[in-house]
Amino acid sequence: QVQLVESGGGLVQAGGSLRLSCAASGRTLSSYAMGWFRQAPGKERAFVAGISGSGASTYYADSVKGRLTISRDNAKNTVYLQMNSLKPEDTAVYYCAASTTAAIMIPTSFYNYWGRGTQVTVSS
Repeated sequence: QVQLVESGGGLVQAGGSLRLSCAASGRTLSSYAMGWFRQAPGKERAFVAGISGSGASTYYADSVKGRLTISRDNAKNTVYLQMNSLKPEDTAVYYCAASTTAAIMIPTSFYNYWGRGTQVTVSS
């Protein structure tokens, strides 16, 4: 079993930055691809960014390219999402997830473990 706990969310003005963290316990994450997803009120949970198990590959949703950066520190069993130039439309609950596949996956169905989420609110 893998337990994931997100932190770092909060309220920020448009144009500001936040750094989300996802700490894992139970197993080492180095063999898992990791993803960040978000869910806004009334919308489905959507892929934001993914990183391969080694960290060598990353992939982003078009809406966040150039503003959000995913990274991981396997020694600390932690994945990060640096969020810059935030917009009101980035407001959502952000979830991290682990996939037993080594490659980055977009559909939520490929992810086996999920955190409980952290709220990000961007004011205009």
